[in-house]
Amino acid sequence: MSSALLVMDVQQAIVDIADDGSGYLPRLRRAIDGARAVGIPVIYVVIALRPGFPEVGTRNRPLAAIARAGLYVEGAPGTEIHPEVAPRPGEVVVTKRRASAFSGSDLDVVLRARGIDSLVLTGIATSAVVLSTLCHANDMDFGLTVLSDACLDTDPEVHRVLVERLFPQWADVVTVDDWLTTTASGQRRPPASTTVPGAH
Repeated sequence: MSSALLVMDVQQAIVDIADDGSGYLPRLRRAIDGARAVGIPVIYVVIALRPGFPEVGTRNRPLAAIARAGLYVEGAPGTEIHPEVAPRPGEVVVTKRRASAFSGSDLDVVLRARGIDSLVLTGIATSAVVLSTLCHANDMDFGLTVLSDACLDTDPEVHRVLVERLFPQWADVVTVDDWLTTTASGQRRPPASTTVPGAH
């Protein structure tokens, strides 16, 4: 399988709200650096809404609350990716309009263009973009891995229940360190030698 690491909603204003002082950004940065080291594409996903919020419906409670607060407007302070995990030149940044990384974005186009069929999920919040993207990607038949300690939520108990009880039904759930160990040992093989027609 061909994998990509998704770094989702790790934006300045979101980090300011959610970061619990546990070293989240350095852990995420290790995962990003590890992916780059073995040639796994790093794709960033951000939520950004147009000025005036024309894409926000009043029945969507979370987005309506965001609009009322005037948050995550395209180009506004706080909407940018946190500088500690910022993309390198040439790395793709996908803009979404809803909770899932696929909703209102061209993420699927980017993934298909690169032949990517397996996703490694990270981001903030576990109960929002990670959960929504995991459900969406599972329905699209992607192979799925969640890096449990590279996801963060403002409610630690909700995070725990998701990564321990729900996510393992759909994905491999591993820590950053365990994933890095696996990728370092298994990802350096030439792609031609690991691809078997019809194998998954």
